[in-house]
Amino acid sequence: MLKRLMGDLIGLAVMLVVFLIVTFPATWLLMLFLGNVHVNTSYWGTLPLGVIVSLLISSGTTGASRRHSEL
Repeated sequence: MLKRLMGDLIGLAVMLVVFLIVTFPATWLLMLFLGNVHVNTSYWGTLPLGVIVSLLISSGTTGASRRHSEL
């Protein structure tokens, strides 16, 4: 039981690290934009919006590839 719990916790930690790495580019670009318009926020303050932008970009490109394959 303890081995399974440790395996689950390690898996959760790996997923968290992958999540932060994958959403980093969108969050970083949003931080640059918000800094230019003088809304200075930290990485953790911009992260929720960075996650939403990452999801929107990935969902938008998924539909485009499906449409091109039908042509």
